[in-house]
Amino acid sequence: MIPLMARTCESGRMREGVEVRLRPGDRERLEGVVCDRKSPQHHVWRARIVLMTADSAVTMAIRAATGKGKPTIWRWQARYMQDGADGLFRDAPRGRAFAAASPEQIAAVVERTLHEDPPAATHWTLRSMAKASGLAPSTIHRIWREPGLKPHRVETFKLSNDPKFVEKVRDIVGLYVNPPERAIVLPVDEKSQIQALDRTQPGLPMKRGRGATMTHDDKRHGTTTLFAALDVKAGTVISQCMLRHRAAEFIRFLRLIDRQTPADLDLHLILDNYAAHKTEAVKRWLARHPRFHVHFTPTSASWINAVEGLFATLTKRRLKRGVFRSVIELNQAIRAYLDAHNANPKPFRWTAPADTIIGKHQRGKRLLESLHQDGPYPGGQARPLLVRSRPAVPSPLITQDGVNAGPSRRGGDPGDHITKVRPWHAPSAARDEAGGPGLAPGGALRLGGVRRRAGTGRRCRPLSRRQAQTGACRVATWRRPARVLPSAPRGQSGRSAPGAIRRAGPARRWPSRGCRCSPAICAATAGHSRPCA
Repeated sequence: MIPLMARTCESGRMREGVEVRLRPGDRERLEGVVCDRKSPQHHVWRARIVLMTADSAVTMAIRAATGKGKPTIWRWQARYMQDGADGLFRDAPRGRAFAAASPEQIAAVVERTLHEDPPAATHWTLRSMAKASGLAPSTIHRIWREPGLKPHRVETFKLSNDPKFVEKVRDIVGLYVNPPERAIVLPVDEKSQIQALDRTQPGLPMKRGRGATMTHDDKRHGTTTLFAALDVKAGTVISQCMLRHRAAEFIRFLRLIDRQTPADLDLHLILDNYAAHKTEAVKRWLARHPRFHVHFTPTSASWINAVEGLFATLTKRRLKRGVFRSVIELNQAIRAYLDAHNANPKPFRWTAPADTIIGKHQRGKRLLESLHQDGPYPGGQARPLLVRSRPAVPSPLITQDGVNAGPSRRGGDPGDHITKVRPWHAPSAARDEAGGPGLAPGGALRLGGVRRRAGTGRRCRPLSRRQAQTGACRVATWRRPARVLPSAPRGQSGRSAPGAIRRAGPARRWPSRGCRCSPAICAATAGHSRPCA
């Protein structure tokens, strides 16, 4: 701030009306800032301006010593007179001050973020919430940052529904923490469908300021399956790559484990609930080898299997960025990585107590039950199989007299809005009475709502709303040779009557008609108010 009555002397002396008197202790403080080599330079010249002003130096001398202009010198002289030495070492706020949101607005934004969804979207963004609440996106960002709300992020989880979850967790954690004497604990699993991927173009190496690059697409050269067993105490891995992961391959891997482990030690295998681990062939093999003891993990809890960590490390460090032009190269790379791992093994240590895992699982179950005590949908109802948003069109059963014989399995009264539809395999009274999917009671052809045309095995199109109301005929195009209608009269010789025409070949539009029906079909629908002819 420059005083209003201040003016510069003609001789270049100090401005009139400006008198800087150092407060007690300020001279030592300012001189220390000037002499300190680590002081910021903008603090140094500000302190020098005030010290020279206190020593009665003229403005031109201060300008020559500091290299600053007159307005800058006058500004910091006024700042010291107003705020003292502390005012020299902090800058005044610049720019427009943001209007703080009221507590009511903050509470409304937090409440809407937690309990409401944006229209036609699954989560809020800064700009969508700013538009809905009438605040700036930066304000929404500050409001979300304080309570730690992150609508753009979602984390996955899976709680086991195994009724024996507690017993299995205590059993497996007990094997990790306190393994039995004269026994080896081996978490066993298979990493299936490992793809041998080759990039479509060679990548660029890493250099200063830029990471390595690789193409997003790849060429596939086959797959392999890695069977692995991790020795918890020693840290070594028994592994084998195979083309498939059936029970036969699993038994072959069990034989490999049997050969590579001391015969006088029991083996405790930790397995997941994969079907290949529980076949009758596997059970018979285990019965013939009593030193093998199997411990199954809880369902949806393969994370408790220690070998999964080995698979994750293998994927990150060797497979994800690797280039493999054949399955043989892939198998060689996997074996080389595991050989290097076995050359410097590290024992596996389990640190999470079983009670802590069980407590977290029970808290998660209680939270889910409290949030979804009425079921995943309103009123505890299950998800409907099919939902329609438009009125259902009746699909009548047309007889020879053109009379609506009643609604079909898809039909209903005109104007009814169907919100839930039966499954496709649900029984239908109209279909059962008709004696088949293509015939109506009395032997007439069902023109609407049918699944297949009688005698042809082809699907028929249902009637539209206008055709159902006016009686106009609309039968799907025939793709097979036409057959005699079951309701058409037959001669004594078994041949078709003159009214029922048999024709073959692809469908075509009849010259004097507006539909693709044969004359026999139109003869069966002669009672319509708008016949095809």
